[in-house]
Amino acid sequence: MSVPLFDGSTPLVPLRQELREAIDRVLDSGRFILGPEVAAFERELAAYCGASHAVGVANGTDAITIALRALGVGTGDEVVLPSFTFYASAEAIAPTGATPVFCDIDPHTYCVTADSVRAALTPRSKAVIAVHLFGNVAPVAEIEALGLPVLEDAAQAIGSRSQAGRPGALGVAATFSFYPSKNLPCFGDGGAIVTSDERIAERARVLRFHGSRDKVNYEQLGYNSRLDELQAAILRVQLPHLDGWADGRRRAAGHYEQAGLGELVGLPRAVAGSSPAWHLYVVSHPQVERLEAALASAGVGFKPYYRTPVHRQPPMRSWAGGVELPGTELAARTHLAIPMSTVLTREQAELVVAGARAAAA
Repeated sequence: MSVPLFDGSTPLVPLRQELREAIDRVLDSGRFILGPEVAAFERELAAYCGASHAVGVANGTDAITIALRALGVGTGDEVVLPSFTFYASAEAIAPTGATPVFCDIDPHTYCVTADSVRAALTPRSKAVIAVHLFGNVAPVAEIEALGLPVLEDAAQAIGSRSQAGRPGALGVAATFSFYPSKNLPCFGDGGAIVTSDERIAERARVLRFHGSRDKVNYEQLGYNSRLDELQAAILRVQLPHLDGWADGRRRAAGHYEQAGLGELVGLPRAVAGSSPAWHLYVVSHPQVERLEAALASAGVGFKPYYRTPVHRQPPMRSWAGGVELPGTELAARTHLAIPMSTVLTREQAELVVAGARAAAA
């Protein structure tokens, strides 16, 4: 393949020795669960985001469930979220006892808006999940002005910025995934909850550890969901490089623009005031199958992510109830992720654009 969809290996090459040393440090310590590496990473991640607390958990899906419960979401409540997102954003609501309520998106930014959230609110609405999809930054302050707490699903947006701050410090709390393909990857599963609310942080710490503070007394039904020491050590090595990697993703988007990609496809539009660290670079095309065929012929990687939105997935249909989401349906039909990485070169971008140009021939 001339241009792969991802290149997660190249940025790690200069860090291999430091990564090995971090892994050896954990092995030598004999501490593997909730030890000094997790504690240090939590402090460093909170500081990076501009928040007071971070709570490491096993994965990004657990992070959403635990964060919602820490917010007090439970049986009988409703949580508003977009349908154009990864399935876990909605799946994580069900274990709280609450009901997912799907709202529309702006198909140009792929993010929810205050208007789309407002249209989905009911007297039972308890919280909103604002997904910073593909690295874009949803307008959290505008959504909070509707009067509900906003949980940021920032799984794809670490490294992004907005005028109001970084994802992780915009809503009442935020959740992150460190899955290996993410902007800040670990070498397995991992996640975190970030907040400046001490009560939410403390509840999350209890819930991630079986509902206990001391492994002797149990306050509630919790989870066995803890970030591993090994993964925390690996993440600590990479975190200082995150801003440089994010800048590389922005440069890659610039390469596409300068090569004329916007003449051929619809480019993703940054939410006003945001500077996305594009986790995925998702374009749109009215005849997306032609674009796919042209890129395949050119040896260019691509992937459609959410052809079937979450509200039309079989397990969610009982909650979708005939909801109409035109922006979501348009995005689902026309979107396509094309190559994006911290090290995507101008030459690679030009190859992608040349492939896309064949779709217009």
